[in-house]
Amino acid sequence: MAMASTVAVVFGSIAFAIFWVMAVFPAVPFLPIGRTAGSLLGAMLMVIFRVITPDQAYDAIDLPILGLLFGTMVVSVYLEQADMFKYLGKMLSYKSRGGKDLLCRICLISAISSALFTNDTTCVILTEFVLKVARQNDLPPEPFLLALASSANIGSSATPIGNPQNLIIAVQSGISFGKFAAGIVPAMLLGIVINMVIILCMYWRLLSPVKDKEQAVPELVAEDEVVSHRFTPATLSHLNSLNSLESGLVIDGMVHTPATTGESRNNETFRSPSNSLQNNSQRVYSARIDSDKSSIVSKENDGLPQTKEDTGSKRSLGMDSLNHATENGGSLKYVDEKEERWKRSLWKTCVYLVTLGMLIALLMGLNMSWTAITTALVLMVVDFKDAHPCLDKVSYSLLIFFCGMFITVDGFNKTGIPSAFWDLMEPHAQIDSATGIIVLAAVILVLSNVASNVPTVLLLGARVAASAAAISATQETKAWLVLAWVSTVAGNLSLLGSAANLIVCEQARRAISGYTLSFWHHLRFGIPSTLIVIAIGLPLIRG
Repeated sequence: MAMASTVAVVFGSIAFAIFWVMAVFPAVPFLPIGRTAGSLLGAMLMVIFRVITPDQAYDAIDLPILGLLFGTMVVSVYLEQADMFKYLGKMLSYKSRGGKDLLCRICLISAISSALFTNDTTCVILTEFVLKVARQNDLPPEPFLLALASSANIGSSATPIGNPQNLIIAVQSGISFGKFAAGIVPAMLLGIVINMVIILCMYWRLLSPVKDKEQAVPELVAEDEVVSHRFTPATLSHLNSLNSLESGLVIDGMVHTPATTGESRNNETFRSPSNSLQNNSQRVYSARIDSDKSSIVSKENDGLPQTKEDTGSKRSLGMDSLNHATENGGSLKYVDEKEERWKRSLWKTCVYLVTLGMLIALLMGLNMSWTAITTALVLMVVDFKDAHPCLDKVSYSLLIFFCGMFITVDGFNKTGIPSAFWDLMEPHAQIDSATGIIVLAAVILVLSNVASNVPTVLLLGARVAASAAAISATQETKAWLVLAWVSTVAGNLSLLGSAANLIVCEQARRAISGYTLSFWHHLRFGIPSTLIVIAIGLPLIRG
């Protein structure tokens, strides 16, 4: 591709530089508007500077990728509501044998869940839980946070739905889900083990049990709090709404009890079934006592003597009526709770089966975007409730970020700079030789940490694939998979290399037991881990 005019090159580079700064440093002092607004700013500047036309900007937005990303986010929300991540948490804390055992479990669970539910989702949900586990065992949080973020990145490389750059590669290359996974899973598994060993070696002494127990006073965390932890976004779920209704009326987002709203007949419709049963029991008892009283009065009016036995029988009759009503109400309440548990178990089973069906459909090679959207809609129907609370939890800001990024990267591509850079490196980065693979991996590694991994894939993907396709179709597939592997693992190099790293860092800082994972501590671990894992995994990737 020929270079564009000098004006387009200069202004396109400025727009892309602004986008890059906002993506890597979303809170810069001179313009702290965040990543999403930064990507839209870059896209707008590309159009204003006339690097691309408005129609070209709309065409640059990749709808299949957005659809796939949206579908997987909705599925992840329903899996979270079905306690999937709660069970993952129990697997972490079940019969733990110390810090080293916990770290290995975190690495494995983080990798598996990231391959199936994206690395960003895994890091959002598990970060606070990992902090609680570390506090409960009186262990430093740093190795566990590094294990979570790095394993999530490595594990996400195994599937097309593991991270955003893999989604782009799968859609652009047309590689099936099964072929994609088969080509990278061996490298991913070995990479997880190597990464785990590196963390254990670096933090072996910190993860060892404290010998002087008088000096070590662990910060106790209730075991129930750790096991039952689940990520809860700011929006209320259906369950929270129902709980609010059981305790009172919900007006303008506030819960009002009968004491504040007044006793009215309309309030009775919001009372729980158990309260209704108790009220019915009291009505039955009162009715029977009134009946007994009227019977006694009638006897007195008739002049009949009232013996002690008669009075005792009347009292016993009233107590029997109360006991019968209470037992009847209690049994109904028990049956109602048992029915609710049964319905909950059935719903969770349906969610897991539908998700399993999605994975099978992806392995069969069906369209990934429509498969994910269809699965999301099926889960909404199975839930049989208003889907608004679930849709509120979708990260629309991330989808908008991708729209702006697609436009910005397409504009930068039209300047001709990426093509000129690849023309310079292409003769030395042929996929059919070991030296060429090393050079290609080095180029992807550097660009992934300078321009981030998703823009790198957008910039280099088509050019790398075209160069490999000139050799053979198998080499073209291998080139796509090498791009996926290196660009994903390269995110572990620095704290800014991956969105998952930033999520873990930010979630840990905002947690109750706030902990700041510094840039240099991450870099000290990231450099050896990234270089070794990439180097060992490359020979295992097959087209």
